[in-house]
Amino acid sequence: MPPRPDARPGDPAPAPARPRPRPPRARVARFTRAERWIHRTTAALMGACVVSAACLYLPQLAELVGRRALVATVHEWTGVLTPAPTLLGLASRAFRADLSRLNRFGPHDRRWLRSALRRDRSDGARPAGKFNAGQKLYAASLSGAALVMAGTGLLMWFTGLAPLVWRTSATFVHDWLAPAVVLLLLGHIGMALGDPEARRGMRTGTVDRAWAAHEHPLWRTEKDGEDTHAN
Repeated sequence: MPPRPDARPGDPAPAPARPRPRPPRARVARFTRAERWIHRTTAALMGACVVSAACLYLPQLAELVGRRALVATVHEWTGVLTPAPTLLGLASRAFRADLSRLNRFGPHDRRWLRSALRRDRSDGARPAGKFNAGQKLYAASLSGAALVMAGTGLLMWFTGLAPLVWRTSATFVHDWLAPAVVLLLLGHIGMALGDPEARRGMRTGTVDRAWAAHEHPLWRTEKDGEDTHAN
């Protein structure tokens, strides 16, 4: 630091100015670009699969759209490709870490479910890490249903893979599981529409710090953007 203009010989040197503490960031990182790409691509493929299925099974839509062979091809290929973004996303360490979080169910998750069933929204009633218990159950249910739908769909598509009784059973399971998948998706969309900050987190990758502290109090975010999970 240069000496002051009015300084005299023998005067003590001024103390260096201390850096001001940086205020905490108003927004914290939640999802990486790779994770957002996986979510959007999977949503687009699954949406096309559901819409094409509706055009195949609902007579009103079938008559309106026509071109049944083309719709069937779209349905088959979107169904086969739906798991592809998740498989490709395994190359992302952040995505693998989030899959591990979704796969862990602890005591605080059971408490979250009990509070949700009682519709208790008081402070501290719904402890959650990066993902709450509802999100974990949704991810597990949809993943399992998607695998069953893919397996039964392949048996229906490639008729030479299995005997007739297997194909008949696969058709029964496929047709009756489809409405359950639609209900899961509608529930997921409804919850997202009711939480603008959660949608913003998936769209931009960051969320408001106060929202994170209230909705996911067990989730901690470090300065470098990586997170630790206090389970």
